[in-house]
Amino acid sequence: MDCSIDEFMQYIEEEDIKFIRLAFCDVFGVPKNISILPSELERAFKYGVAINGSFLSGFAETTREDLYLHPDLSTTTLLPWRPDHGRVVRMFCDITYHDGTPFEADTRRILKDVVAKAQSLGISFRFGSRMEFYLFKTDEDGNPTDIPYDNAGYMDIGPLDKGENIRREICFTLERMGIQPVNSHHEAGPGQNEIDFRSSDPLTIADHVSTFITVVKTIAARNGLYADFSPKPLKGFPGNGYHINMRACADSGEQILPNAIAGVLKHISECTVFLNPKVESYDRLGEGSAPRYVTWSKDHRNQLIRIPPAKGTHHYAQLRSPDANSNPYLANALLIEAALEGIVNKYELQAPTNTDHEDCEGVFEVLPLTLKEARQKASESEFLSRVLNPSVTDCYIK
Repeated sequence: MDCSIDEFMQYIEEEDIKFIRLAFCDVFGVPKNISILPSELERAFKYGVAINGSFLSGFAETTREDLYLHPDLSTTTLLPWRPDHGRVVRMFCDITYHDGTPFEADTRRILKDVVAKAQSLGISFRFGSRMEFYLFKTDEDGNPTDIPYDNAGYMDIGPLDKGENIRREICFTLERMGIQPVNSHHEAGPGQNEIDFRSSDPLTIADHVSTFITVVKTIAARNGLYADFSPKPLKGFPGNGYHINMRACADSGEQILPNAIAGVLKHISECTVFLNPKVESYDRLGEGSAPRYVTWSKDHRNQLIRIPPAKGTHHYAQLRSPDANSNPYLANALLIEAALEGIVNKYELQAPTNTDHEDCEGVFEVLPLTLKEARQKASESEFLSRVLNPSVTDCYIK
């Protein structure tokens, strides 16, 4: 929302808004919030709202001081599923100490700083995402079961595809919140779905990813279902990926995407623990079309990075290894840092790979195969020690 604080206060009164959710996430990207009443808004804008971080992952390990949430007015959006009377809005927040010093484990701030670093070098990025999720039935108490909502397959239609009405409701809700869906369809697994939304700048798209997961889970619950974004909800069936699309542009007009991809490939193994932070993440990697090797391709979907065909200058790279357990702010920040290294140092991109997993064995570098291995790679990384505060890295490797 592009307006002054005075205009925003008038908006709050005219729209009968009674609750303001101040949203943020912990170090692992788990959404958190605190609600305030309109009477507290002016104080929140001026001083921030104090929170106790001692119960939050990555916050307690960093400090025992009170932390302060500072609402970002530009991220204001109505929550369409809340009542029309006594409405609710949500704003993302920056996190600081009492004296205004940025909190070092605020991953949204980390991404902001990395974007500013890129801009100072005359480089801009745009990110997009493709997120998959399963819909499961719930029991009489509302708890999730392992029974898929349907048994449809890839891009099936109704009545076999029972998720189409849920996806439509999700898309309408996203539109009302300022997020533009591009397409939606049934995925290959039973009860598995995918919704893509339009790309944007790295910070906005990370906000959108956090919002998207919340919206999907909320709409699913309102329909008596459970939305599961975990990497491998059902053994023997496709996993859920969080594919990240990245475009890099130089103010000079120079073609820098190959250099950016080379930088990402150079550091991807040591960053894997941030993109795949759970034990179950490694049940997905290397299965089906999920990548296992540090490779790229123009067409082959088994590779780690794919550059889909595109007209004009709108080429982008799609990273296929992350899952939705990752923190989108950290994921985007690390990808930009790695890409910048490749661009500044003019890393050359290796030749593309167009072979299946079994043909890559012994030829290409393998991604970490377990969480333990991923943590070890990160702990030995000079790159991570240079671009991340140790308080953040330690949360992932200890």
